[in-house]
Order: sequence, then C-alpha cells, then structure tokens
Amino acid sequence: MIPRLKEKYESEVLPALRESLGRTNRLALPRLEKIVVNMGVGTAVQEKKHLEMAVDALTQITGQKPIVTHARKSVAGFRLREGMPIGCKVSLRRARMWEFLDRLVSVALPRVRDFRGISRTAFDGSGNYSLGLSEQLVFPELNPDKFLRVQGMNITIVTACASDQEALDLLTRLGLPFKREESAAA
Repeated sequence: MIPRLKEKYESEVLPALRESLGRTNRLALPRLEKIVVNMGVGTAVQEKKHLEMAVDALTQITGQKPIVTHARKSVAGFRLREGMPIGCKVSLRRARMWEFLDRLVSVALPRVRDFRGISRTAFDGSGNYSLGLSEQLVFPELNPDKFLRVQGMNITIVTACASDQEALDLLTRLGLPFKREESAAA
C-alpha cells in the first residue's frame, strides 16, 4: 500500500514543482531523502531507566527500533564519560518516512499547545529542515500513563534540494504548517 502523502507527492507536488522550477528531469526535482528523529536523554547518565523509556517511546512513534547514541567526549561538569549512552535516534526512509511525516503534519503538530506554525528559518543552507518538539506525548501512539517523564525530540527532514527556498517550496506543498510571512516579519 502506498502512503497517502507519497501519493500526493507523486500526483500533485511533482507536477507543480516541475512547472515552477522549469525542470523536466525527475531526479533534478526536490525530494525527501530521509527523516532523522533524535532524542537526547541527558538524565541517562544518572538513571539508565530514562534511556530505556526513550528507546521504547521512539520505537512506538516511528515503528522502527532506534540505535543508542553514545557520548563522544568526556565532560566532567556533566559527570559524562566518553562512550556513555546518552540518547537514541532513528533514520526513517521510504514508506515509514512518508507515514511518519503524514502523522507529524496531520496529528502531532496540531496537538502542540499554542501552535501557530513552524518556523520558516530553520533550514541549514543545504535544504534540510530541523524542528524540535518539547514533549513526545503529542503523538497519539504513546500511552500517557506509561510515559510520565516529559521527553523532547529533534526531527530533521533531509531533502535533495539545491537551496533552502526549493526545500521550503517542497515542504509547503507537502502540507507542513509554516508560519505566514506576515507574522514572521512582525
């Protein structure tokens, strides 16, 4: 079964991008490559259970088992040693990527308190977009009774775009709720 957002990309977004950018080669058009979801668990230094809960939550949200990330350097102020587990991340591609983005746009972001749209300026210069969520419970897959500790996450949408403007155009056409330009200027 083809994900709903991928069907929209194939039938509506690609022809519109082809026309607006004036490119006929499909591989020269902007596309999504992957989505990386990362949870940094700073309290995992003292409490190993927090990392296990984060791994479990990320598994339920993405449908894929995350890898545990380890500290690269020792930091005495944080009681952190090189090699200690301090977070987890998942790289989503193909159908899981499209399903996750669809759930993020249509279910999770509207559940964020006082949500007025996501920033238009969070691009990295290469067409990749990053956003942060302050709590994981905006995803309906998680049981609020089981996950009592609030844990945030970073979501990076990696695109194959030549510029940030092309990536903004692609993500807007896919339905990401960006803030309007008038409110961004104000």
